[in-house]
Amino acid sequence: MIRRMLAAKLREAAGRFPVVTVTGPRQSGKTTLVRAAFGNHAYVSLELPDQRAFALQDPRGFLAQFDGPVVLDEAQRAPEIFSYIQTLVDEQDRPGKFVLTGSHNFLLMERISQSLAGRCAVLHLLPFSMAELEGRPAVSMEKLGRDVPRVRTETRRGLLEILFSGLYPRIHDKGLPPRDWLAGYYQTYLERDVRNVLNVGDLETFGRFVGLCAGRNGQLLNLSSLASDCGVTHTTARRWISLLEAGFLVLLLRPHHRNLGKRLIKSPKLYFLDTGLLCYLLRVRSADELHQHAARGAVFESFVVSELHKNFVHRGEQPALYFWRDSGGHEIDILVDLGDRLIPIEIKSAQTIAGDFFSGLDYWRSLGAGTDVPAALVYGGDRAFRRQGTVVCPWFTL
Repeated sequence: MIRRMLAAKLREAAGRFPVVTVTGPRQSGKTTLVRAAFGNHAYVSLELPDQRAFALQDPRGFLAQFDGPVVLDEAQRAPEIFSYIQTLVDEQDRPGKFVLTGSHNFLLMERISQSLAGRCAVLHLLPFSMAELEGRPAVSMEKLGRDVPRVRTETRRGLLEILFSGLYPRIHDKGLPPRDWLAGYYQTYLERDVRNVLNVGDLETFGRFVGLCAGRNGQLLNLSSLASDCGVTHTTARRWISLLEAGFLVLLLRPHHRNLGKRLIKSPKLYFLDTGLLCYLLRVRSADELHQHAARGAVFESFVVSELHKNFVHRGEQPALYFWRDSGGHEIDILVDLGDRLIPIEIKSAQTIAGDFFSGLDYWRSLGAGTDVPAALVYGGDRAFRRQGTVVCPWFTL
């Protein structure tokens, strides 16, 4: 089993809270993680019809069968059980009594907020990070842009192969053809989550909407344009974006402003969390095809944003990632907000560094941050070094 970064935080949370919930997209490895982390817990999957029927028809009897701690997999399949769990943990406030998993963040969070607020720690498990896949520690956010990373050897997998395959565990565990697996995964998402759970009736229009989002990956989110191109209302487009975000398919990177209110009202940038799924939606048929594809830069940018996002999420922290853009068109791809300082990061898919790659960072520093402020440039090459006061990082060191 590939070691998951979230495991340490998961065990810590189970030692403090009576209920721990692990959410994430389908096939991100939630079941594997919790069963490995809590091998002595009883385990029940509510995907099984007989167990689900038992939990729905007799929740008291269902829960009474467990003397000790238990893992309830896909807990959102029996939503009524949350109120009964609340009663039990109020009577017996023992840490780690219930470990819940679920693929529907929107459904789980609604139930948790209604019944388990203050009693439950919520963690998110996303597909593999590069660090997990390579079996090494993730980059330290405190050192990012300050220290030149040690590059002992390049990753066993090439950049285009990683971008094309994505990082869903099953593809790498079983050596499956990415397009074949992702086609089935996406169809399952449409049929099970979108139609049956979320009550989206027009799957063809929704599928077109997701494809249009893929074509806008890395761009400012323009809901009016998306709605118009897809033939739906602005309200529907907003709801569907929320569903994609809650389902861990996309993330919205918000602009950085000192004024917190402006961060919330200004348009975010849209990114897909997994580049393999993004390539599938863009109809990229092979890693070699991606080399010359017009969207290669945007796919690489999505990869870097996703890796940094996972770095926070898999430590149980709220991601503190933003982008910066002024009215003159100057832009920083990512700003990492560590509270006491900001770390600017530029993203370039090229394998060779050009002098103008640093122009955005130089301009941002000239606004008052200072030339000695730590900064990073992540690129598609394999050497790590310092240039113009910026740490240049190969893509596989994140």
